[in-house]
Amino acid sequence: MTRSPTDMSDLVTALMPALSRSLAEQFNVFRVMHHGTHEKQLSNVFSWLLATDGTHELGDVFQQIFLRRVNAELPGDAQLPTTGYRVIQEVDTRGGEEIAGGDVGMDIADIVLARSDAAVAIENYGTSDGHGHDYHRYLSHAVATARVGAVVLLCHRRETHLQRDGWEQAIVVTYSEVLEDLQAHIARDSSWGSLHPEQNFFVQHMIHYFVEGPAAVNLEDQISFVKTMCETGEAERYGFRPQERAVQEFADLVAEHARQQFEDGRKTLAAVKAGLRAFARATLMQQLNDALENGPVERVLTRFVGKWEWCVELHRGEGRPTIFIVFGPTALAENAQVPQQLVEPDFSRVFMSLAGVDGQGPTKMVQTDVGLGEVINGLSGDDERLRDAALALVGDT
Repeated sequence: MTRSPTDMSDLVTALMPALSRSLAEQFNVFRVMHHGTHEKQLSNVFSWLLATDGTHELGDVFQQIFLRRVNAELPGDAQLPTTGYRVIQEVDTRGGEEIAGGDVGMDIADIVLARSDAAVAIENYGTSDGHGHDYHRYLSHAVATARVGAVVLLCHRRETHLQRDGWEQAIVVTYSEVLEDLQAHIARDSSWGSLHPEQNFFVQHMIHYFVEGPAAVNLEDQISFVKTMCETGEAERYGFRPQERAVQEFADLVAEHARQQFEDGRKTLAAVKAGLRAFARATLMQQLNDALENGPVERVLTRFVGKWEWCVELHRGEGRPTIFIVFGPTALAENAQVPQQLVEPDFSRVFMSLAGVDGQGPTKMVQTDVGLGEVINGLSGDDERLRDAALALVGDT
């Protein structure tokens, strides 16, 4: 199927509402509390799941899930029992002689699973990296007293190039792997979720945060996406084979057109800014100064960047509030700060706002009748719409 650039641009535009909702930050307990940004926080959560008597009421389910992942990386004669472990946090892995000698500082394993005949020393970190800990000390602690043992890197991301100084021998288990296994178990055991709604809520948020991520979409957005695909003539892609290739080709095509539209959008904003700056210096400044009895406009500046970049400043005399001509992203940001927000603003228009005398935030904002396209095409010298909007905004200030 061949689509013209215009067709694809229309598709990207039509998909934007659904895509923006799916990519927007959604409510999640972990995200709200900024939980998981430090290894100790996550060690607490995984220790809770691993404990067979934890308030999660899963019994030894997660222990078995975790140990099965560990055993999958061990040879047959080194397999570990899959349950029956005590869970201990913050364990000093030094041997007795090292502790007695006092020459070696503590080397703390985040979690240790221990039973009389087996143990697992776990280093929990964002990446598969020993980050300064001693692998051999961890291993010695795990196999002490003739136990079978293993050292595990529990992590968010598997990055083998970071594993060195013995840590390349460690077993790597990722959050997503064990949480996906837990998700599958919960799906099979519907009674647990019904009997333990609070625990289920917490675990599901953990799964969404560490497995599915912020791009996970709800059913309504999925249906909206399919509807848009049908309305724009792209639905036949669902029948393409192999499906993996069809998905990648579609994603690449949408990404390329989205990139082009974004770049063109920025060029459009830059053109509007240049047009407003030129009009303000050549025409608007004089129009205002002919009408203002006090506080004439002394300078026209365009100095801001970031979300405040799409703005032209009209600086007046000392003690007089600055007038801002704003549009696009900056108008959106200004409207979020002004005490009396505009209802349903039209962002294809130019806006004007008035700064507080102390320079702190906008005090008032108005939408003008001037369209962005008009600015790009060039405003005439006798166009007084921006002047009138500024005068109404300023009043007697």
